[in-house]
Amino acid sequence: MESLKFASLALPPPFRRSGMLGNWLNFPLLTIDSAAQFCYCKADLAAASSSIPLPHLRFSCRFSPSVATATLTSNLYTKDWILHSTAQIENIITSNEDQSMWEACKQALSAFNFSDEEKVKILGKAFGLVHSPYWGEERKTEVPKFETVKGILDYLRSLNLSDDDLSKLLKKFPEVLGCNLEEELKGNVKILEEQWSINGNSLRKLLLRNPKVLGYNVDCKGDCIAQCTRCWARF
Repeated sequence: MESLKFASLALPPPFRRSGMLGNWLNFPLLTIDSAAQFCYCKADLAAASSSIPLPHLRFSCRFSPSVATATLTSNLYTKDWILHSTAQIENIITSNEDQSMWEACKQALSAFNFSDEEKVKILGKAFGLVHSPYWGEERKTEVPKFETVKGILDYLRSLNLSDDDLSKLLKKFPEVLGCNLEEELKGNVKILEEQWSINGNSLRKLLLRNPKVLGYNVDCKGDCIAQCTRCWARF
């Protein structure tokens, strides 16, 4: 519904009248992009895939090409990120042993139906192979170990998190795989249980809503020490 509200704001005045929105949405050349929650008109796909500048694209209705520009820019940014991060990781993971461990860790994520790019992003952010604001400057780059990744996944499953839950959690907080299992994950769950009486299904709901609580390791008690992403003051 929100995407429809947004769409109606972009309508020319005649289409804003009662009953006209449905007719406008049924216009054969109009596409609604629900993921981005805005409307845009189809451009000539052959031209879009070529090197022809956007101002020369043929649009099917009278809307600015700025929306198409944003869509194409987003896609190009994603591709650029993948290429950059992949090259960065390949420069770090060079030995056969490291490559074997890397592939084993990617295999450990196979239960969650992630794409190969998503696996790279999750592991890269968790172990400092690609930049993540979560760590600041403190994360040492390391090649992930299968035992480490599997140990954390097994522990999270023991907290009544299903594979579907874990898929959502890892997308929201991939850095969890790089946190210390004993000192941070288990220690923080103990704090939640003993000090806040949060356990069972309440704990599961909390972790899905705010998984970063698993990585908290400081408490500034209101006197900021510039480690906000890992501070209990955010809880």
